[in-house]
Amino acid sequence: MNNIKDSVLLLVSDKGYKPMSFNDVLGVLHMKQEDVKPLKRALKSLEKEGVVFKSKSKKYHNFTERNVLIGKISLTSRKFAFLIPDDNSEDVFVAKNNLKGAMNNDRVGVKLLDIQKGKRREGEVLKIIDRASATFVGIYQDHKNFGFVVTDDKKMPYDIYISSKDNKNAKTGNIVLVKITKWPEADRKPEGEVVEIIGNRGEKGVDIKLIIKKYNLPEEFPEKVLRFAENISSSVSEEDIKGRLDLRSERIITIDGSDAKDLDDAVMVEKLPNGNYRLGVHIADVSKYVREKNPLDREAFKRGTSVYLIDDVIPMLPQKLSNGICSLNPGVDRLTLSCIMIIAADGKVVNYEIKESVIRSFARMTYEDVTKILKGDEELSNKYKDLVEDFKIMEELCLKLYDKRMQRGAIDFDLRECKITLDEDGKPIEIKPYDRDISNSIIEEFMLCANETIAEHFYWAKIPFIYRVHEDPDSEKLLRFMNFINNLGYGINQKSENVHPKSLQKILSIVKGKNEEKVVNTLLLRSLQKARYAPECIGHFGLSAKYYCHFTSPIRRYPDLMIHRIIKEYLKEGISAKRQIFLDEEVEGASIQSSILERKAEEAEREVDDVKKAEYMADRIGEEFDGIISSVTGFGFFVELYNTIEGLVHIDELTDDVYYFDEDNLMLRGVNTNNIFKLGEKIKVRVKKVDVILHEIFFEIANEDIENGFSVTETHEEFV
Repeated sequence: MNNIKDSVLLLVSDKGYKPMSFNDVLGVLHMKQEDVKPLKRALKSLEKEGVVFKSKSKKYHNFTERNVLIGKISLTSRKFAFLIPDDNSEDVFVAKNNLKGAMNNDRVGVKLLDIQKGKRREGEVLKIIDRASATFVGIYQDHKNFGFVVTDDKKMPYDIYISSKDNKNAKTGNIVLVKITKWPEADRKPEGEVVEIIGNRGEKGVDIKLIIKKYNLPEEFPEKVLRFAENISSSVSEEDIKGRLDLRSERIITIDGSDAKDLDDAVMVEKLPNGNYRLGVHIADVSKYVREKNPLDREAFKRGTSVYLIDDVIPMLPQKLSNGICSLNPGVDRLTLSCIMIIAADGKVVNYEIKESVIRSFARMTYEDVTKILKGDEELSNKYKDLVEDFKIMEELCLKLYDKRMQRGAIDFDLRECKITLDEDGKPIEIKPYDRDISNSIIEEFMLCANETIAEHFYWAKIPFIYRVHEDPDSEKLLRFMNFINNLGYGINQKSENVHPKSLQKILSIVKGKNEEKVVNTLLLRSLQKARYAPECIGHFGLSAKYYCHFTSPIRRYPDLMIHRIIKEYLKEGISAKRQIFLDEEVEGASIQSSILERKAEEAEREVDDVKKAEYMADRIGEEFDGIISSVTGFGFFVELYNTIEGLVHIDELTDDVYYFDEDNLMLRGVNTNNIFKLGEKIKVRVKKVDVILHEIFFEIANEDIENGFSVTETHEEFV
């Protein structure tokens, strides 16, 4: 198909190209009857890429000649939207009446409108290239001869019409999964059919299932995949071990959370007589079992990542692998891919080897126990007396690696994640921030070091690879951040377009421990680009690293699995020119797919957390909490509590004065009293109401006498 696609691309890119019908294209390119299907596939592919679009007259137009930008629609709760262009240029405002039926996250072509100089860019949807989703979750409302599904999603601008023959006997109040059969147009709502009745509000597990359906997450593995997995041996044979580096006699251990079952990384460290360190990072050799294009591989590619929903997981691979033969459980032989590094006293990797290996984990340790041992816990130290010295060396090396990263300018965000504990009925009974202990840092630093070492090696090998990249910040967003911190009394003595991560790191170190620490961390993170997967090694801004990849979690991330296969192929027989052409296309497709699925998983995980946080606070109406103002808008300000739960104090709650939004300083200021509510301020709030369905929490100020307010003088997306 590539040759046909290239021919079409040359045709539509010609300056003299005029819109053509399918038959016109077929004739101009002198194609035969057997080329009809490949040509249709090529045109469909170019439509998805935003190169051409088919008009109502069924002619193919070239997007680039009509002042059109391609990108994704980001709809707001107020029903207008922004186009996020593929070319990373400035967002484009799209008014409600210019959406032409486009919905949130749809990929579209937007034609730029003529706007006065100095005004923001505006546009109208010219063509919907690809729908983000055809299924939605919502509440069914029955009428006599038809029904409607009303979604919980504030960014869904329509109710969905359901005819009586398509309602699957749903009753008013049922939560249903609905599939769109007719897409909305400018003057028509979408139509659909009920695919599944999920249940009713309040039933055990329905809230999580609703989110699983909303994000179209896979719940069960296909029978074909499970049968294939069952045929895989549960133990490592002598034949499997042949030709591998045998590390079974070394004191290799795993360190994970106490509830982890898929143990895909193990470590070993020793201090050498010359003061250097030998660090072994041993990763489960999942690619031994998940071979290219076998049923397990195809399913893993579709899933892209494991999804963690509090105390449940939707795995990328069946449990036979993820918790069994691929999990580095103690006392059993496991196949691994090892990166063994010699690290100097200054934290620099001075030598390394990458080998297929076999290990036998010496112990399965938890973060909690390792931290306690390093803090001197006598009972645990006696229990693991053979490992205590290893843990001390690990801590020593961890601090050296961390210092080296900080010296080169890596940004170390201190953003608290939360642990939500549920009872047997799925009800949240405790929410608290995770502790970031030394044992977590040990594993983090060791994995970062291995990821960088692997990425640099295969960059210079000049073979197709998947890198984890993080572009330089958007200059406009970074400028807003710098203006804000300058107003706080901090500054960066560099032009925004040339800013080095070390300058940003310095800001974070200055605010550490201060009221505004959380706010500055969050605002900086929002100013940066999102990390993604790419076949090009363009560096990682946040880590201040020239070379970076994800190598250490092949059980739960598809890019790691794919590069394991490439690494092993390269180590064994090398990669031919023909094979390189094939892999170039494969890594590009996997990079795009994995980046998209990673975002979807993050959104689903975040929404599950939000649901449980809302449920938790619904039982605490009237209770008071200390918090910090985490965000300020024209309609109020958000307050984050110590347990990471966030809620809104609406501007209507501020009854002592009329408040206006000072956008430059991110504060609300009283017109008459000059009272202010600004980012980073500590405040006591009372829970006023909670909307569990929309996951919204509302606070009011606990001290009702706010006449004195705050005087003017009083002064977080994963990117790795």
